[in-house]
Amino acid sequence: MTTIENRNRNWTTRPETPEQWLTRASEVAALLAVDAVERDRAAEAPVEEVRLLKESGLVTLLGPTEHGGGGQDWPTAYRVIRIIAGADGSLGQLLGYHYLWFWAARLVGTREQIEQVEAAATAQAWFFGGAVNPRDEDVVIIDEGDTLVFNGRKSFSTGSRVSDVTVLEGVLKGTETHIFAIVPSDSTGLEFLDDWDNIGQRVTESGGVRIDGVRVPWSDAAGFVDKQFQPRVYNTLNVPTIQLVFVNFYLGIARGALETAAAYTRSNTRAWLHSTVDKAVDEPYIIDIYGDLTAKLWAAEALADAVAQEGQRIHDDAWNITEQQRGDHEVRVAAVKARATEVSLEITSTVFEALGARATASKYGFDRFWRNVRTHTLHDPVAYKRREVGRWVLTGELPQPTWYS
Repeated sequence: MTTIENRNRNWTTRPETPEQWLTRASEVAALLAVDAVERDRAAEAPVEEVRLLKESGLVTLLGPTEHGGGGQDWPTAYRVIRIIAGADGSLGQLLGYHYLWFWAARLVGTREQIEQVEAAATAQAWFFGGAVNPRDEDVVIIDEGDTLVFNGRKSFSTGSRVSDVTVLEGVLKGTETHIFAIVPSDSTGLEFLDDWDNIGQRVTESGGVRIDGVRVPWSDAAGFVDKQFQPRVYNTLNVPTIQLVFVNFYLGIARGALETAAAYTRSNTRAWLHSTVDKAVDEPYIIDIYGDLTAKLWAAEALADAVAQEGQRIHDDAWNITEQQRGDHEVRVAAVKARATEVSLEITSTVFEALGARATASKYGFDRFWRNVRTHTLHDPVAYKRREVGRWVLTGELPQPTWYS
């Protein structure tokens, strides 16, 4: 297997425009695609791949320019995620989750915390992980005066061993107060269990984590002043923001499947023996499959881009948005999440009809695209996303902010 460090790259300048960043993402994706099949099979920690994301500057895409970041917006970040996921679904997820947790200070923190976190995270190119699985029992936090002590366990912690910092979340003992804090991933008491062994997204480092006496100063409790949380509607934008992360790496994986399959069809697939054509590219049913799947992908991508632009207007006015604005946006996110789920599953499964039996050989790894989207699209039931949309259409009801809406 060719290692990332042995692949040629020449990044002497930092991109400045969205188009230049998308070009940089395409260059990174080309490097990741070289041995994506082998790395999926090996399921080893993507240490060199994360280093590649750092060296290319993609890790600091959303960071302030005054600290060396890209200064880009979320619509650009989502498209970068799509490009990376097209080459490697696991790396697309890792980068997308990193962007969300990098942004967590803006979502929850005070103005002072936002400035401090973004300056350090950008200048030092932190790679973020997050131990915030809401379906597990809450991590318990004990108040020891000037210090908070986190104890508990989470069954999922994407980024774990390849992260520089980890976002922790728990509930203050004896209350219903949730607290977020960023800690170094090598903190005493933070143990990553390396037990992720699922059929898809195999290189996301999404195993469990044991949290045993991790100490955090109260000053690092995101959004708290004098031990009191400072609420605003924007605090609840973590869900629609990460759901759009999901949408875009689903669509990226789907595009990767479609483009990789088309290349195989051009060079390897044979026309059926009862056909009246000599080449697979002239086979009517194969032409129809690619036309149908491409049209569906383009439509889903267009909706994803439109919803991302709508979301950016909320990010641009983070301190003033209303519950109505937040709710309307969540409905649109729910709609595109439902569509992206269905389209990505259809594409990654149906491409086999255009490939032929020989393409099921393990060496081609076409199954990884379906395995990846099938694994992650189970994150939360898509029927509940359609329900959000349906209720909004029929009654105007807004989704109530929860861990999943």
